[in-house]
Amino acid sequence: EVQLVESGGGLVQAGGSLRLSCAASGFTVDDYAIAWFRQAPGKEREAVSCIRNSPDNTYYTDSVKGRFTISSDNAKNTVYLQMNSLKPEDTAVYYCAASTLGYCPGTDYMYYAMNYWGGGTLVTVSS
Repeated sequence: EVQLVESGGGLVQAGGSLRLSCAASGFTVDDYAIAWFRQAPGKEREAVSCIRNSPDNTYYTDSVKGRFTISSDNAKNTVYLQMNSLKPEDTAVYYCAASTLGYCPGTDYMYYAMNYWGGGTLVTVSS
């Protein structure tokens, strides 16, 4: 059975760091595009980052470039999102999702391309 489980969320002060994990089962992350989304209260779900190995391909939304890094560990079948220099506006529920596409799709299509979703993990950044 295909399953995605996020972990690593929590409360952190502005300027701090967190590392989110997306553990996959039932498929190999190296064969899928894996994306991180976030949704803040009252706002639409936003694509944050995406990774597709073989071929190498990554995506970051402009607001997190230089602060967030997506990576994968094939041995653990897990994708990570390292979040540094966190800001209060990063506060949201973060979701990981997987697509059978062989690449990270464009922003307008990102949400619709995802086939599987995790349940989310809450990140709260205080001032």
